[in-house]
Amino acid sequence: MNILIDNRQDKVDAQGLDRIVEDVVRTALEVEGVVDDVEVSVSFVDNEEIHKLNKYYRNVDKETDVLSFPLVEFEEIYTDIDEEDDDLDEVQPIGDIVISLEKAKQQAEEYGHSFIREVAYLTAHSMFHLMGYDHETEDEKKVMRAKEEEVMRRLKIER
Repeated sequence: MNILIDNRQDKVDAQGLDRIVEDVVRTALEVEGVVDDVEVSVSFVDNEEIHKLNKYYRNVDKETDVLSFPLVEFEEIYTDIDEEDDDLDEVQPIGDIVISLEKAKQQAEEYGHSFIREVAYLTAHSMFHLMGYDHETEDEKKVMRAKEEEVMRRLKIER
């Protein structure tokens, strides 16, 4: 498994976040039954950069906390990874996560929990988007939220 982390901002101290992000990515994949052969890219940005990305890719003219960019239909990779196939020696990239650390810090203060917990939750949330989950309906939201909470429970990251 490859987890690539890129800090492209200088407004919020990102020291120590690599480890928690790696733990969350690994645990989210384990919840789905995938433990290796994938690659995920995580970028830390500020509100200005995520605003630009949100406007360009989603036509939403405001900042957000996290964006998910799946590279493929996860079910196709998941099926391929599970099969015994000698052609699958290479790592399969599943997507990119972009987190505004500036927004995460604001939300942690607003919600009354730690900055680490907020970054962990945003990472888990985005991982499940990369794996094909969404929260457009109430039923989808319940499924996705249960998976996010399972990751947080396994990592003992409390509210």
